[in-house]
Amino acid sequence: MFDLSKLKYNEAGLIPAIVQDCDGGAVLMMAYMNKESLEKTLATRETWFWSRSRKTFWHKGETSGNVQRVKEILYDCDLDTLLLKVEQNGAACHEGFYSCFHYRIEQDGKITVVGEKQFDPEQVYGKKP
Repeated sequence: MFDLSKLKYNEAGLIPAIVQDCDGGAVLMMAYMNKESLEKTLATRETWFWSRSRKTFWHKGETSGNVQRVKEILYDCDLDTLLLKVEQNGAACHEGFYSCFHYRIEQDGKITVVGEKQFDPEQVYGKKP
């Protein structure tokens, strides 16, 4: 069994986790994990992350229902980044898009939104104060 403590976590005990659609290959999001959230992910086969702003664990899809079922977890040759290949239920982005990477910077510096919203965030999460 692989010793998760061999991974190179930063000074806060976190490691970047890139989440990719296992079928189409789209990069869905990037978040941070610590050893415990990685253990929860391995145990449940659904993604768990560490929220740097709220300083707590979060289960992807807990509020929206858009859970990520983990199919494969890889780490890079430097042991400092994870790649999670998942089956995404619904949209990954809290803004309602399938992928969090939906803002494209054009050559002229303008921004283009790529893709269509799959849900209205206000209906799922409520209005922001």
